[in-house]
Amino acid sequence: MRKLLILFYKYFTNFKRKIVLSGYDRFTICDYFKKQGVQVGEGCSILTDSLGDEPYLVKIGNNVTIAGGVTFVTHDGGIWVFRKEIPNIQIFGPIIIEDNCVIGQNAVLFPNIRIGKNSIIGAGSVVISDVPENTIVIGVPARPFGSVEKYKEKCIAKWHEQRPPDCVIEDGRNWWNSKHYKENREKLKRHLICLFFEHNQKE
Repeated sequence: MRKLLILFYKYFTNFKRKIVLSGYDRFTICDYFKKQGVQVGEGCSILTDSLGDEPYLVKIGNNVTIAGGVTFVTHDGGIWVFRKEIPNIQIFGPIIIEDNCVIGQNAVLFPNIRIGKNSIIGAGSVVISDVPENTIVIGVPARPFGSVEKYKEKCIAKWHEQRPPDCVIEDGRNWWNSKHYKENREKLKRHLICLFFEHNQKE
């Protein structure tokens, strides 16, 4: 009976949490995390629905985007191996993400790390140590792959090729978020299909 009650409580708690989270989007979910004690800056986009068991140990700067499935580990689970010897031991550490960073899909962030400004964490990476500013890291464990400045140059060159020539851009507006979003997306779709598939068939 006790196991059944515990199971029901877990199910009910998860169900309740999903209902609460359904009221937020990727931008407003920051308000939800702030209520849990997370320090979150302005202009952030967060697609994961949890910032770990100790969210108050997470600090996120301005203009940070966090993809879905990112795991925040703010405690050291390895202490389990000597729990019998030292029953009450617990080890914790903060996770700090500075301004203007991207945390890729399913990345794992370990405790006691600082991700420097303008950095990119590749999808699936496991970050166990500090990441310098303006750095791209990937892998398990995550290691520097290149500078953000070189990545920016490559992206600009690719965008000149991939951008639809007839997309509508308003002054001072982001191409992606303009009122012509649907029209631009359709033009992008046609352009990319032509670029990647039809163009290759001609060759």
